[in-house]
Amino acid sequence: MFHSRVLGALTGAAMALGMTGAASAAELRYAHVGAEGDIQTIFAAQAAEGIGSATNGEVTVTVYPASQLGGVAEMVDGVRMGSISLGHHDFASLARLVPEVAVFNAPFIYRDGAHALAATDPATSPALQAINEKLVAQGVRIIGRIYRGDRQISANFPVKSPADLAGKPFRAVPLELWVSMVKGFGAIPTPVEVAELPTALMTGVVVGQENPLTMIAANNLNEVQSHIAMTGHMRAVLAVFVNEDVWQGLTEEQRTAITKVLDDEAKKSLQMAQEGEAKLVEELKGRGMTIITEADGLDIAAFREKVNAQIAQDFPNFTPLIEQIAAIQ
Repeated sequence: MFHSRVLGALTGAAMALGMTGAASAAELRYAHVGAEGDIQTIFAAQAAEGIGSATNGEVTVTVYPASQLGGVAEMVDGVRMGSISLGHHDFASLARLVPEVAVFNAPFIYRDGAHALAATDPATSPALQAINEKLVAQGVRIIGRIYRGDRQISANFPVKSPADLAGKPFRAVPLELWVSMVKGFGAIPTPVEVAELPTALMTGVVVGQENPLTMIAANNLNEVQSHIAMTGHMRAVLAVFVNEDVWQGLTEEQRTAITKVLDDEAKKSLQMAQEGEAKLVEELKGRGMTIITEADGLDIAAFREKVNAQIAQDFPNFTPLIEQIAAIQ
């Protein structure tokens, strides 16, 4: 739980005398579900270190990775209630609070990684700022983002078009947007928490899943999957969100320092994802996986058409937001 306390007797005396500018110390619990080696895990560790340095030790961050404080729903609830100070996950994980926030994870919505970061910048994106106001009313604020890489489809058989997934159980992140997208894939959406995913794939509860290559490699999904279809259907951008009371309990200087660190780390995450994808393709080939691209007959246009039609049907209120996001340069 977040703690804000007076630093020693001198600080207490200064406050008692009505003096301003006294430093306040804060201890933040930062939770996420990412596995060791994933970009999001590296991001959290570097952000924690950077925040401590940028605030001269006034704000300390302890990171709890790999679902240590619960799955996605538990983490979001923890941040909303304040038992967890901040966390990160897909924007759509906050849709239980404000449904429209899921638009930032919509498939086939961003031109490239740079566009994804611009559209999800809390300081400059009009679309995100409008939604953030609604989130704040629910006790949560988005203060940063992570570029995790393009999401690709993996399965234990070749996937080249939605027809290849028709009627098959396919892992969906337990969020409405993912369920809709997997329907667009032609598959049967089957919610599975990330911690249970390798077992679900191994036992055949689901025959496939979709994630960035970083996650596929970090979780050794090559042991239970044979093929990757390079659909790039989502530019995977995660929201970094904080409990609003925790945020307001920090000084303006601390908040400014934290957002600067998170923005710098977001740009690093984009660079890391872009540089890492080509290496990961070769690494996963070396682990025995078959990579399927458009040159091999992958029909990305068919996926785009069917997924966009399903999203438009299930989320008609996304249309104006998608247009607003498309206009961001």
